[in-house]
Amino acid sequence: MKVLVIGGGAREHALCRSLSLDPDVTAVHCAPGNAGIGEIAELHPVDALDGAAVTRLAEELDAGLVVVGPEAPLVAGVADAVRAAGIPCFGPSREAARLEGSKAFAKDVMAAAGVPTARSYVCTTPEEIDEALDAFGAPYVVKDDGLAAGKGVVVTHDLAAAREHAIACGRVVIEEYLDGPEVSLFAITDGETVLPLTPAQDFKRALDGDEGPNTGGMGAYSPLPWADPQLVDEVMATVLQPTVDELRRRGTPFSGLLYAGLAITSRGVRVIEFNARFGDPETQVVLARLLTPLAGVLRNAAVGALGDEPPLRWSEEAAVTVVVASHNYPDAPRTGDPIEGLDEVAAKDAPRAYVLHAGTRRDGDTVVSAGGRVLSVTATGEDLRQARERAYEAIGRIRLDGAHHRTDIARKAAEAAENSAVGGAAGDAQAAGV
Repeated sequence: MKVLVIGGGAREHALCRSLSLDPDVTAVHCAPGNAGIGEIAELHPVDALDGAAVTRLAEELDAGLVVVGPEAPLVAGVADAVRAAGIPCFGPSREAARLEGSKAFAKDVMAAAGVPTARSYVCTTPEEIDEALDAFGAPYVVKDDGLAAGKGVVVTHDLAAAREHAIACGRVVIEEYLDGPEVSLFAITDGETVLPLTPAQDFKRALDGDEGPNTGGMGAYSPLPWADPQLVDEVMATVLQPTVDELRRRGTPFSGLLYAGLAITSRGVRVIEFNARFGDPETQVVLARLLTPLAGVLRNAAVGALGDEPPLRWSEEAAVTVVVASHNYPDAPRTGDPIEGLDEVAAKDAPRAYVLHAGTRRDGDTVVSAGGRVLSVTATGEDLRQARERAYEAIGRIRLDGAHHRTDIARKAAEAAENSAVGGAAGDAQAAGV
């Protein structure tokens, strides 16, 4: 079949790459895409938030499946428009996507479904904000109720900074701080059947040692050698299936990718947040390890036939992705700088390591930066140590003026796995942090 992917980041590049390797896919199209995606898919200009425009494009291409990558088109109802035209679409409805579009709505769903999460208050006035901040104390966790492109959450010990962010948000969710390492677990669902993917861990802070401001994500790895082998089963039973069941009970079934951001706390697993789409940069490492052809699974979810899908198959290899960010990211990133060394990576490192484009565009024959997170350099290996080495070796070939990246992605997890393999005791959740 022909597949149309909506979006233009590294997540969409990873999706297009996996779809292009699927023997059942005859053509991959992407709108609007980026410089890297253009090498494996045909690009089309489109307003990704315009459901009618996306639907027209899908009809013109005779697409057998549309995959909506980013959250904003989902919250805008693009998947509804495509489905209304009779085209299978992977992505939740506008109503179901409120699970990401409104933190307050997500908290309400979790309460009804009995899903474990942080205690919280929804605040709309300065007085309510002050009461909530005082009730929970530091560290303060303040979340914009709506979409904020991964930058709506502030975690800080600075009361003034927390209050400033809360007031700027308008409607805000203030909640208790959850201790322990974080895990991202994706699940594909058709609104009834839930198919979990392999867990991953991402790195939100901009700088090594988990320092600096929050970002959209500076890297990720999978598998998690320190995680409880029963983690996926536990999250399926206590989080994913109850949430899907509750949304179906409400008459707004969730069909697409349900992303649970989790904290493994001293009191057990707690949900930090839900997203209604594949996460970035975790998608890059999760799909790097997926052996099952992707298109059929996504289409079965889109048409309500996921119950017929056999268990997913996964590579035993590890995967690591490291984000290369532009100058001054995440504040006001500089764009338009030429990127060199991409051909060198393709010639010397592929297929063990490869570059997924995020914020790039073509300027004549030159690829230039066009966003804050510019590239995701992804590598696989027999273990995390080897995958890390390959990823950073490939990064060493890339030249982008003013660029920066973290040097410690998956380092502690790799060290913990090696210590555990030789009889050490470091392979536990405590070693999961950066």
